[in-house]
Amino acid sequence: MAKQDKEFVRDLTPMTEDYARWYVDVVRKADLADYTTIKGCMVIKPYGYALWENLRDALDRRIKATGHLNAYFPLFVPESLLKMEASHVEGFAPEVAWVTQAGQEPLEERLAIRPTSEAIIGSVYAKWVQSYRDLPLLINQWANVVRWEKRTRLFLRTSEFLWQEGHTCHRTYEEAQEETLRMLEVYREFVETELAIPVIPGVKTASERFAGAMETYCIEALMNDCQALQAGTSHNLGQNFAKVFGIKFLDVDNTEKFVWQTSWGVSTRLVGGIVMVHGDDFGLKLPPRVAPYQAVVVPITFGEATKPMVLEAAGKVVDSLRGAGVRTHFDNRDNLKPGFKFNEWELKGAPLRVEVGPKDIEKKQAVVARRIDRRKDFVPLDDLPKAVPTRLDEIQTEMLEAARRFVRANTHRVQSYEEFKQVIEEKKGFIEAGWDGTPESEAQVKDDTKATIRCIPLQGGEPDGLIDLVSGKPAKHKVLFARAY
Repeated sequence: MAKQDKEFVRDLTPMTEDYARWYVDVVRKADLADYTTIKGCMVIKPYGYALWENLRDALDRRIKATGHLNAYFPLFVPESLLKMEASHVEGFAPEVAWVTQAGQEPLEERLAIRPTSEAIIGSVYAKWVQSYRDLPLLINQWANVVRWEKRTRLFLRTSEFLWQEGHTCHRTYEEAQEETLRMLEVYREFVETELAIPVIPGVKTASERFAGAMETYCIEALMNDCQALQAGTSHNLGQNFAKVFGIKFLDVDNTEKFVWQTSWGVSTRLVGGIVMVHGDDFGLKLPPRVAPYQAVVVPITFGEATKPMVLEAAGKVVDSLRGAGVRTHFDNRDNLKPGFKFNEWELKGAPLRVEVGPKDIEKKQAVVARRIDRRKDFVPLDDLPKAVPTRLDEIQTEMLEAARRFVRANTHRVQSYEEFKQVIEEKKGFIEAGWDGTPESEAQVKDDTKATIRCIPLQGGEPDGLIDLVSGKPAKHKVLFARAY
């Protein structure tokens, strides 16, 4: 690390020294988010919110392309509604925040601040659905959620966070199951294509299932500290909530039936996933598809004599890149030296930096620096509108491939429970192992090692002659274990 780099990142804790501290340092110093006076709640700063908006918009386009419509439901859930589904409220009870008073008057009934919306939406769907002609009902909402977490971390686990939650109703189990898996695939493709994060789609065990669901599917990602992150979930709710809230329809055979439901969602924890999958000791590395600024143009002036010429040339570069559809920022702050700006934008993860100075103008070129490997090369000014988008596509692809290599290198197979314990302690990562399907074996691993079954992979989840490392019984599934956020 060069001297000026050390100076700039002197307050950025090295990943190998304290990973948790490194993560918080990056999130705060890169202007993604900050703490507030409210315990467990964060403020998402403009740069971080721009990143979230790009994620949100890319996913929203995919959700709408599959026929879903956006709506908005109330933030408050009456206690009587929340308690109607016993296993559901039991799963969320420790995290629910309650409103008990309005102004000076106590409320007749407590109101839960939305921990999730199955209850309030179920009560509304019971009025909306009357006939098979009303199905399928395909609704999504973008909203905030409150879950009063005891241990919080910016983006990954906060008392209030942003998310989308889809809630759908269908005539048959088969249609609901198709929807559940369709949206899981939407998530997989979105996270890999836009965020350059490889994920493993799978089904959760019963102990990890969403409260009240028939089945929970997920996409699991591996962070660069070799701990897992659940990046999204899709639930087949069966008819459980439909029977509780009376969501019935008159079918084509003139008989009354309960609908089959699904719900699915991702949240702002994906921002944390981007930090932890791609970041390094210099800060963020943002995938070009979602970066707030894909290119940052930095003018390099040497005294007042060259300043007007350089600013004019750099401004034309900005205009040409914006005209080519590149999200471009013109960093023409005159109170900071170029070296400081270079390091700042490396910390903030801008995929490309374009430098324009007097000598560059003379040679009709610009210096283009890539954040992912800090490589620089010279590009003719007239070629920038074509060259920069090409480089951005290359960076996006390279980031995904680098993350895939990391997952492969940190996915382990073990031959014994003792080896399992050693690997999970010393290497972490994903461990492929057999599971006999019993909650006892699953719980034993969690108690002994703090590792959980992240999922039974949808592809490659067959036992293949494996045995359960705890019980020694023949495995029913091949599963992925990991410690997780």
